[in-house]
Amino acid sequence: MKFTEKEIQQIKSKGLTQEKIINQLTIFKKGLPKINLKEAASINNGISVIDEKSKNDFIFYYEYKRNKIAILKFVPASGAATRMFKFLFEFLEKHNPNKETINAYINKHKASEVLLFLVGIEKQPFYEDVLKKTKIRYPNYDSFSNDDKVLTLIKMLLDKDKLNYSFVPKGLFPFHKYKDHIASAFEEHLFEAALYASSNGVAKLHFTISEQHKTVFESEFKRIQNIVETKTKTSFKISFSYQKKSTDTIAVNLNNEPFKNEDGSLYFRPSGHGALLENLNDLDADLIFIKNIDNVVVFQYEEEVAQYKKMLAGILLKIQEETFAQIEKLINLKLNEEELNTIAQFLRAKLNVVVSSEFEKYSNSYKIDYLLEKLDRPIRVCGMVVNEGEPGGGPFWVKDESGNISLQIVESSQINKADKHQKSILKNATHFNPVDLVCGIKNYKGETFNLQKYVDSKSAFITTKTLKGKQLKALERPGLWNGGMAFWNTILVEVPLVSFNPVKTINDLIKPAHQIV
Repeated sequence: MKFTEKEIQQIKSKGLTQEKIINQLTIFKKGLPKINLKEAASINNGISVIDEKSKNDFIFYYEYKRNKIAILKFVPASGAATRMFKFLFEFLEKHNPNKETINAYINKHKASEVLLFLVGIEKQPFYEDVLKKTKIRYPNYDSFSNDDKVLTLIKMLLDKDKLNYSFVPKGLFPFHKYKDHIASAFEEHLFEAALYASSNGVAKLHFTISEQHKTVFESEFKRIQNIVETKTKTSFKISFSYQKKSTDTIAVNLNNEPFKNEDGSLYFRPSGHGALLENLNDLDADLIFIKNIDNVVVFQYEEEVAQYKKMLAGILLKIQEETFAQIEKLINLKLNEEELNTIAQFLRAKLNVVVSSEFEKYSNSYKIDYLLEKLDRPIRVCGMVVNEGEPGGGPFWVKDESGNISLQIVESSQINKADKHQKSILKNATHFNPVDLVCGIKNYKGETFNLQKYVDSKSAFITTKTLKGKQLKALERPGLWNGGMAFWNTILVEVPLVSFNPVKTINDLIKPAHQIV
């Protein structure tokens, strides 16, 4: 395909090349293969259960090491709160107050989320503030009918000329109501980090945000910094980055031709959370915790959550130490066949690597090269929770086009649900991915890996979107903890449900983990 001079300049301005765009267009035309599940990972088949004594041993080891290493908490936080209010926007669009009551609407549309919102509205952390502002704006509010009160409150919450809450960054949205203040998810991440992600009294956190929100995040940190540092006896170093424009991907129409803006320019879209691998790759730390912005709890559960984070970190440090020792042996010692086979067994037992069935036939020199290549990779220890029907990804054994089998975290959208066998494997999965990762991104020499080398580019996504009433197809990069880490060494550990408390809709804020008892 030939681009106009204007389009070439547009491509260059994003830090992209014509070759990359042509490759993306080829992907749209050829499509991407669905992932091939071999079986779901389960207890003692890819997922470990840690007993109480071992848990305490790993926590002790982490506590022993934490002041000797550089620790960072990485929090993807670029989203706005818009999706949290999706069901309320739908309600405002469909409900006609002149023709039906709110109760009639709920019954007609089986609008259980609207009903739950109304039943639990007084438990919402923002309720008192919204009610107060509503009464100021509408002095005769108390004389309204019940339905009019509900509609007025919801519009106060969402209308662009009022509070416009759906456009607040999710990280700064009111999440938890305490006796004397309301805490955002951003604030809760600081309190958590002090418990498990600090070293020598300093906690470093890196948030990936939308560039337009940088000022409000910085203002919020200045507002709460002294309070949080005093309460936790911890200093905080906060940094921010944005999804790079060079990771944007071109969009196409349904005929796989470049989608154009109204002014005729090419339309590019952010390429999903997989693009954040570049942000992660820019960081320097010995150990990195990764956790989503909306997965926080009120203070009474933070200590329990922290214990399991420290356990995962202890497991990472232990396995990393053992891995580095195996690499040093391979490099510095002349090992016999039996010793090489022992290292191969370490790969299988400790790092969940499926060693080639041909390994026994290799020469010793090739065995060494093979083992080094498998060992010398980034390592991630991932918490897994028991599956309770949550949508999203989970742990599976996957077979690639060459027949190689590996342990992966897979999104449901990567799976061919039209295939009965694949759908059955998905349905019978026992565990779910809460995005609870501890990562080691340095090699045995202390050098940071180039994380781009360990991405499975074939595990990108093609999705269908709408822009101003027109359908388009978008290309998303392999997910950060999915295909983005496909060739990392992966250890999966069961953690309790308290580790997973995301806020996908505002109704999640009335669940126990977000309420003060």
